[in-house]
Amino acid sequence: MPATIVFFPEGAFGPTNNCVGIGEVLRERGHRVLFVVEESFAGNLEAHGFEERLMRLGPAPEVEEEPGQFWKDFIRETAPVFRKPTIDQLAEFIEPTWRALCDGSRYVDDRLREIFDELEPDVIVEDNVVAFPAILDAGRPWVRIVSCNPLELKDEALPPVFSGYPTADPLGWADFREQYKRTISELHAEFSQFCSERGAPPLRGSEFIHESEWLDLYVFPAALDYPRSRPLGPTWHRLETCVRRSQTEVVLPEHVAEGNGALVYLSLGSLGSADVDLMKRLVDALSHTRHRVVVSKGPQHTEFELAENMWGQEFLPQPALLPLVDVVLTHAGNNTTTECFHEGKPMVALPLFWDQYDNAQRVAETGFGVRLATYSFEEDELQTAIDHLLADRGLAERMASIAAGAQASPGTERAADLIESLARDHVPIPR
Repeated sequence: MPATIVFFPEGAFGPTNNCVGIGEVLRERGHRVLFVVEESFAGNLEAHGFEERLMRLGPAPEVEEEPGQFWKDFIRETAPVFRKPTIDQLAEFIEPTWRALCDGSRYVDDRLREIFDELEPDVIVEDNVVAFPAILDAGRPWVRIVSCNPLELKDEALPPVFSGYPTADPLGWADFREQYKRTISELHAEFSQFCSERGAPPLRGSEFIHESEWLDLYVFPAALDYPRSRPLGPTWHRLETCVRRSQTEVVLPEHVAEGNGALVYLSLGSLGSADVDLMKRLVDALSHTRHRVVVSKGPQHTEFELAENMWGQEFLPQPALLPLVDVVLTHAGNNTTTECFHEGKPMVALPLFWDQYDNAQRVAETGFGVRLATYSFEEDELQTAIDHLLADRGLAERMASIAAGAQASPGTERAADLIESLARDHVPIPR
């Protein structure tokens, strides 16, 4: 029987695109698929053929917003903090980010209850990093998706999340964890009390979100995953990748489509590319290479120009573009990282915030790419990193093999199978 499945992704393109890929599979199987999205995203999901229910995570602005505008502004205002060591970012970026997310959960709780009462979904699927008590209090099966780095699922034998510290060297782990707990303790206690008051269980440890007793998914290739000291709970399932299908064909201009050198793709994501000075520096450094470059210019696309060996636009259809390129320069967001594995593309990682440091470190220490200091790299370092990855035939073969496996068994299909089973049987799904 057709089920009603409601997706509730965080108000950013990464989690939203992740859910769109799964939702498309479920819709094709005959299910009713709806998205709960911020008002700034209105129409974006309808363009993919989905029903929308709109909500806000804070008071309405005086002027019309672009999709995800709150986070674009937030990142731009706090960008100077990204030049500091990750332990110094805890108080100046991580805690304010958690606070903004928790405030959003408080603000939207009543509206979410209205939506769930109206739709009576068979399953609720959320891709968020903080709890929304309305989901747990709805009395319906729900799914948690982790589309950030899986260090979010903590293990004392692994580096602390947000640190970017090496897996093989525990030096500094304890200090980082202690500083993190001190930084978030007051906020965590307040938010846990809010969850309890609104019908959800209190939050454990230093967590800001609950595990689902029904089904939990995380997105990370096995070749990149961490050696845990203990297994995750029984309802956790790993998706190698979770890449939406692209209906768009990319037509590159002749000067980029053909010519000498490799085809390099530069993308710092819709948020990272808002740092115009960083984008200008990268464009200048890449203009001195022998390669052709495609640039995802982002929301500040009018604020800088590209060099003669380049082409780009404000937004590019990344899933359609990645098969065409040879190497990717990325902020190491989880979506881009896993999409690169889906297409077998090595990475130069330039992390900026949140879990990007963890992804960048893991890519480098497993040999699938190079991590550079985002704001202090030397131009010759960048050129050397690109050329090294292009020349490594062994790496190319490893990544091609991983990509073949991921494409033969798409994570979108696997996730849809599990969600469909939950909607049908209403029983927890062990791995």
